[in-house]
Amino acid sequence: MTSAPRPVDRRGPLPARAEVVVVGGGAMGASVAFHLAEDGVDVLLLEAEELASGSSGKPIGGVRAQFSDPANVDLGNRSLELYEDFAQRPGADIGLQQPGYLFLLPDAADVALFEESVAMQNERGVASRMLGADEVRRLNPYVDVDRYAGAAYAARDGFAYPLAVVEGYAAGAERHGARVRTHVTATGFESRDDRLVAVWTDQGRVRTDAVVLCAGAWTRDVAAKAGLDLPVDPYRRQIGFTPALDPAPRRVPFTIDYGTTFYFHNADPDGLLLGIADPATPVAFERTYDPSWLPLLRGAAGACAPELADVPVARGWAGLYEMTPDRNALIGEATGVPGRVLYAAGFSGHGFLQAPAVGEVVRDLYAGRTPRIDVSGFDADRFAGTSTGTGRRGPESNII
Repeated sequence: MTSAPRPVDRRGPLPARAEVVVVGGGAMGASVAFHLAEDGVDVLLLEAEELASGSSGKPIGGVRAQFSDPANVDLGNRSLELYEDFAQRPGADIGLQQPGYLFLLPDAADVALFEESVAMQNERGVASRMLGADEVRRLNPYVDVDRYAGAAYAARDGFAYPLAVVEGYAAGAERHGARVRTHVTATGFESRDDRLVAVWTDQGRVRTDAVVLCAGAWTRDVAAKAGLDLPVDPYRRQIGFTPALDPAPRRVPFTIDYGTTFYFHNADPDGLLLGIADPATPVAFERTYDPSWLPLLRGAAGACAPELADVPVARGWAGLYEMTPDRNALIGEATGVPGRVLYAAGFSGHGFLQAPAVGEVVRDLYAGRTPRIDVSGFDADRFAGTSTGTGRRGPESNII
């Protein structure tokens, strides 16, 4: 397990001006700030609380390229490359582990869906594959293989530590001249003659030419202040941790029951992380852990991996997913509002894993360069039926 980054005091006076203001200090905002600053842009990153105080502050984040949408595959695959190189650029230990992702598929329809996705992933350079029962049993002896019609697996996938990633990107951005300020809330945007001229905060006004909105689950409210409709809704997600187990658990992939969304993988020291999405969760900014969720978790665990049905859960946490109507991200530059307003939000549970590649994309969009990954189909105009983007084929299926 990587050690937690030391807290850095980033409170202080705001600069009078910045070329670009990035709103939101999670993995996405920090990646965008780093890539812009590395490209020579004068950047100010604003976070209303501490860095990674939203969903990015949770202890473990999955990294994978197994998706049903080609653009999501490309973003995940490129992000894996950048996470693997993180120790060199920007330079930090993020505790990256790559035991693979194992999707367990309950019925023939799921198998057919994943066979199509795996073929597409292979065409795009992802070494995913379909598995039979014997291979599943070898990779994860906890699984009751008789419950499943098949499985999909990619050995390169895994997880890392979001706090270390956010701090690594923020420190890297600062080395390139960016300013990072915490406990500063963006309260409004000032325009003049169809140009964005300033961001207003609870600590004063900052003149700027452009903003990038990376506020995660809070993006809808922030975007509305700029006259932009970004349909992002918050949903609580919870996970639990076992204590250290004796004997220590077997090393297994990040394993997901595609039918119930129950998932589990190893957690240090010698424990397991367990999670599931509660389908009854309402739209709300609720981040209080509620142990009444445990029967749902235990029921799904017992069906998937009977040995885990009664494993003790010592602690847990709750965070927010930032969901869009089609479970795909919002990435692009706004139309119909004054000045330059870019956005990267609404990742529906896969923002951390796509943050490195999206940082590159936003950097290139700002600079007027064609990004290496076509994200034009993720622009917000798709919900108004006015998008000219290409490259998407429908709602993302591989969401936990």
